[in-house]
Amino acid sequence: MLDTNIVNLDTGSTTIGAGEIEALAARLRGTVIEPGDASYDEARAIWNAMIDRRPGLIVRCAGASDVVQAVRFAREHGLLVSVRGGGHNIAGNAVCHGGLLIDLSQMRSVRVDPSTRRAWVEPGALLADLDKETQAFALAVPTGINSTTGVAGLTLGGGFGWLTRKFGLTIDNLISADVVTANGELLRTSLSENPDLFWAIRGGGGNFGIVTAFEFQLHQVGPQVLSGLVVHPFADARSVLKAYRKALETAPDELTCWVVMRQAPPLPFLPAEWHGKEVIVLAMCYCGNLEDGEKATAQLRSIGTPIADVVGPTPFVAWQQAFDPLLTPGARNYWKSHDFTELSDKAIDVLVDAIGRLPGPECEVFLGHVGGAAGRIPTDATAFPQRSSHYVMNVHARWREIRMDRPCIDWARDLFDAARPYAAGTAYINFMPEDETDRVEAAYGANYQRLVETKLKYDPLNVFRMNQNIRPRAEVRAA
Repeated sequence: MLDTNIVNLDTGSTTIGAGEIEALAARLRGTVIEPGDASYDEARAIWNAMIDRRPGLIVRCAGASDVVQAVRFAREHGLLVSVRGGGHNIAGNAVCHGGLLIDLSQMRSVRVDPSTRRAWVEPGALLADLDKETQAFALAVPTGINSTTGVAGLTLGGGFGWLTRKFGLTIDNLISADVVTANGELLRTSLSENPDLFWAIRGGGGNFGIVTAFEFQLHQVGPQVLSGLVVHPFADARSVLKAYRKALETAPDELTCWVVMRQAPPLPFLPAEWHGKEVIVLAMCYCGNLEDGEKATAQLRSIGTPIADVVGPTPFVAWQQAFDPLLTPGARNYWKSHDFTELSDKAIDVLVDAIGRLPGPECEVFLGHVGGAAGRIPTDATAFPQRSSHYVMNVHARWREIRMDRPCIDWARDLFDAARPYAAGTAYINFMPEDETDRVEAAYGANYQRLVETKLKYDPLNVFRMNQNIRPRAEVRAA
């Protein structure tokens, strides 16, 4: 090992001697990775290819004790810190430039107790890890819709997907967590232990510490659900969206239906003449009895004259992976998002106009259908405040070539601005890109001040700042 130059929050840079790095490595079960090591580029690569940052040092953790050692080392040297779980965050907060990356990606254990319906999950686990382990017992945690997403980041930001309307957000099913705080202390947190910290991590992101273990409540789901896609020509988008809106007024909690608007990929069930043309897709999942699901989805499936209807009994694990091929790593991605309490006619007009101007074949807009059980939790019960929102819009610009950066980003921003008058004003922090630091306070609404106070208690020096950052009221720098 050689001496390493690394970002210090006070001086701008510092040199850490080889002996100090070797001493840190000796205290770890995991490994220390430096620039120039064979695994360095792999360790710093994340889902969004727009992010190309070079940490000064990477600690690849094998367990909670490694996380404790890494945090204490960072605090001792006043280092800029980032934390990687699944590495899927759109803003790229998993990787800092020049500082210390605390890498949790090897901590992927999932343990299920089917008798108590509990799951214990490490912070490097992906949704696929959790789904496969829990579905072996026909159980599930409500999580997201892309199986390569990390459990940790999804949970800390709230977490919603196909099961949210029936069982709540991911955070609504969190029973306890182990957290390494900014001073390198490992705390257990729950409704009865450090309850203020437990409140904050349920939606407050990675601002308050590094979670090294999650304990979740499990629910009976599957192993099959009624799910699939109904694809319509985009020329019918206005009528489809209005009929969709009407159908959801009486939808049971077991039914979730999302909308995807984009150019059709070459899916095998679509006629070849539709490949590459704009379509509107109703993606639905019914998580209860299959016969009941046929009745519950009938109104949605009777809308208009679809190009294809491929809704049917599907293993839940397979449905959780259905959108993975459209979200593989290696592309450049930029997102903009709004919450909506209703899908107004004017909002529909904005969406239809934007899809008519798609800048590329991988760009899309989706509307996540939420509410249900998640909407019946009081706003102040967790840090996550958006309980009244019925839809979450994500404008997903996705492309491959650097020359397309400006047209794709501008398209997403223009749609975001046009939709703003019809939105709720809050935001889902997991969908916020790195240039949206000005939206953090509005995203939390009335819960923001309590989050600031909690941040001041557990991280007064703002060690954990590579996130949608909640700054302590009196932010200072480490001496």
